[in-house]
Amino acid sequence: MWGVIATWEMAAEGVHLASEKLKNGASAADALQVAIEDVENNPEFQSVGFGGLPNEAGIVEMDAAFMNGNTFAVGAVAGITDGKNPIAVARKLSSETFNSFLVGAGATAYAKNNNFKMQNMLTDDAAKKWQERVKEVAKNNLSPYDGHDTVGVVTLSGDAMTCGTSTSGLFMKKPGRVGDSPLAGSGFYVDSQVGGACATGLGEDLMKGVLSFAIVEKMRAGLTPQEACDTVVYDFSEKLAKAYGKSGAMSLIAMDHQGNWGVATNVEFTFCVATKNLAPTVYLANPGANGTTVIQAITTK
Repeated sequence: MWGVIATWEMAAEGVHLASEKLKNGASAADALQVAIEDVENNPEFQSVGFGGLPNEAGIVEMDAAFMNGNTFAVGAVAGITDGKNPIAVARKLSSETFNSFLVGAGATAYAKNNNFKMQNMLTDDAAKKWQERVKEVAKNNLSPYDGHDTVGVVTLSGDAMTCGTSTSGLFMKKPGRVGDSPLAGSGFYVDSQVGGACATGLGEDLMKGVLSFAIVEKMRAGLTPQEACDTVVYDFSEKLAKAYGKSGAMSLIAMDHQGNWGVATNVEFTFCVATKNLAPTVYLANPGANGTTVIQAITTK
C-alpha cells in the first residue's frame, strides 16, 4: 500500500513525482522530500522556497519541518535564509538527538556546515512585488499581509508514514515571525500506526488549535480521515469565530495508514492525491453544509 496527499494545486507535479517513486518502492521519506522540493524549487510558487515573497525587511525567511511516523522523530527549521531546500535540512535535523529544531542564523549555519546547497532565494520578481507592496502600504495605510500557502505532504509506503511542510510564510511578515508550519502538532503530525495530517492557512489561528495532532487522534479513535478533518476543522473554526468574530483561513489534509484520505477547509482550497488505486488527481474543496466538505476532482495527471 502506498499513497501521497499534498496541499494546493502547486504540489501537483510533486505528487506525480512522489507517486512514481512510491510505485517503484521508494521510502515514504524519500517520496515526501521529492514532492516538497519540487515546490520549493519552482519560482512561480510565491509562498514556498525559491521565489517566495519576503518579509517586511525584504528578506525571504523560510520554515520547514519533517516527521517520521515510525519513530516520531521531528526535525524543523524556522527563519532559515539562503537554504535552497529547507525540507532537506529539516529531514537531516530529524536524525539529531539534540538540537533538532533550529531557528534563524543557527538554522542557516547548520545548513552551510552540513553542505546543503545555499543560494539567494529572493528572485527579481519577488523583490519587485515587495517594493510595490511597501509603496501601497505606505500610500494607502493598508494591512501589509498577504499569502500563506504552505505546502504540506503526507506519504505512506507499506507500514511507514511521514509528513512534512515548507513555506516562506506570510508575505510582509515581521522579521522572525513563525507560523504553525514548523510546529509539531500544529502544522503537521504523523503516527504510522494511525495516519498523518498537515495544515495550511493563517498560522496564528492554526496554532491555537493544534489541529494536525487533533485529526490524528480522531483517526486513532476510529473516525475516517474525512470524518476526523470535518470534526476538527469546523468545530475549531466555529470556536475562533465566537472568540474573535472571525476565523482565519484553515485547510487540513489527512491520510490514514491504509491510504484513505480526507480534507476539510473553511475557504476554497485545492489539494492533490495519489494512491495505489488512484492516479494523481487535483481536487477542489469548499466548506459545505452542517460541518461537511464538498470535494470535486478538477484534473487528473
